[in-house]
Amino acid sequence: MKRGSLTDLQCRILSALAGISPPWTLTGGGAIVGFHSPYRTTRDLDLFWHGRDLIGDLESEVSGRLRAAGLEGKPQRRTPAFVQLGVARGGESCALDLVADPAPTLTEPLRREIDGHEFLVDTLQDLAVNKLVALLSRYELRDLADLRELLRLGVDLDRALLLAPKRDGGFSEMTLAWVLEAYPYAQYKPEPMLRPESLVDLDAWRDSLIAKLKQRSDPGDRVCERP
Repeated sequence: MKRGSLTDLQCRILSALAGISPPWTLTGGGAIVGFHSPYRTTRDLDLFWHGRDLIGDLESEVSGRLRAAGLEGKPQRRTPAFVQLGVARGGESCALDLVADPAPTLTEPLRREIDGHEFLVDTLQDLAVNKLVALLSRYELRDLADLRELLRLGVDLDRALLLAPKRDGGFSEMTLAWVLEAYPYAQYKPEPMLRPESLVDLDAWRDSLIAKLKQRSDPGDRVCERP
């Protein structure tokens, strides 16, 4: 029942929640390692309901479906647009994040399935844009590693950079370059979710990304581009 590097519990959760209306879209690390590249593991699943401002009664439907599958989701955090449930079974645990996001996806999500249960999964392009935006606001080594992996899989960085302001109006290439320079990545211990080989030369890759961002931010070096 495993898919990519998702755990049995994570697969069971996705199967149990497939078919909820309105549909959710799997994004973040779960989408990357389950359906694009199993280069690392993940501790959580991020389910986004696009076009919604509030989670509302979706939390109760999710909890009911989990119970029907022999699972229990214990609330960890809750706001009107976000709920985190802790799900555990047989020694495994997973943080299940339910997110209401009024913004649509930038590209049409993919249809994927586990054990015959179909649901939506973010595309490589959307995942890359989300990672660019995430790098502005949090110190997570896996975000940098994820972005490198997404580009390795064929994502067009130039297009992702052009799309990022559509996801976050405060995004700019120069700001991202400054933030990446300020991150104390060298002081961070390798994350258990990341394989050692995926961290080789990551700092040097960050330097090359910063250089590219700065070059793109220089009006004298850029050609007019359209999203």
